[in-house]
Amino acid sequence: MKPKKLGRPWDVAKGFDYSAPCGAIVPSDEVTLGPDTPLTLSVNGQLKQNSTIGKMIWSVSEIISTLSKYFKLKPGDLIFTGTPAGVSAVEIGDLIHIECGTLPPCIFEMGEKEQPRQPV
Repeated sequence: MKPKKLGRPWDVAKGFDYSAPCGAIVPSDEVTLGPDTPLTLSVNGQLKQNSTIGKMIWSVSEIISTLSKYFKLKPGDLIFTGTPAGVSAVEIGDLIHIECGTLPPCIFEMGEKEQPRQPV
C-alpha cells in the first residue's frame, strides 16, 4: 500500500480486478445482525481478523441512511466498508474464509492474476 503511506490516492491498491469477492446475497428480513454479531476472517486456517458489527465506526443503519442521501439504493446493491484490525497481504493459493453471524460463509481461494489480452 505504498500510495497510502505516501499520502496519495490509494484506490488502485484497494480496488482492482477481482478484488471484491462476495458471499451469497441474503434478503435482510432473513438475517439478524446485531452489535454482538461476530465478523471473522481466516487465511489458510489462521484467524487474521476477529471483531463484531458493534465495533464498526457507524452502524449498518447509519451507513445506509447516509448513503441513501447521496445515492439511489436498490435491492441487491452492495455497500463496501472498511475491515477490522488485522489486514494483511494474501498470496495466490491462499484459502480465505469469512464469516459474519448467520450469513452463509464466504470461502474462496486466491487465484492466478488474469493475463492481459493480446491485441488481435
